[in-house]
Amino acid sequence: MVEKGQKLTERELQDGVIKQAAYCHLSCSLDDQPYLIPISYGYDGKFLYIHTALRGKKVDIFHLNPQVCLAFESQVTLNPDPDLACKWSFSYQSVILEGSISELTSPADKVYGLEQVMAHYSPSDWQFPPEMIRQTRIWKITPEHIYFKSSQ
Repeated sequence: MVEKGQKLTERELQDGVIKQAAYCHLSCSLDDQPYLIPISYGYDGKFLYIHTALRGKKVDIFHLNPQVCLAFESQVTLNPDPDLACKWSFSYQSVILEGSISELTSPADKVYGLEQVMAHYSPSDWQFPPEMIRQTRIWKITPEHIYFKSSQ
């Protein structure tokens, strides 16, 4: 939360939205066909991390086109107007992140990625059994462009 009179840099605002969002939407594309899904994620302040099953549509797309786009929203509030429908609006903060995705393959890197995902949702320290690590694909997203927008 920002204290009154406190000025934040654009990067701090971006990071705040990424850290506050409960989930994000990940977009990828193959052969001019977009694919969009809500996902859980982790963020270490530099990279984002997601996990997937061993096989699936997004895994196939990631291997053929590693360019991805993510959308995060926080502090979303509906602002109704009692008299005029055209004056209804939302206040929000959002971040659009464009980047590239790559798979983490070493057990240590995969554990680190999973730790980041779990840290986003839980303050506990988690142990990841080796069998689970083998059955889960972990991906790192390297940001290339980040855009912040606020209607507040």
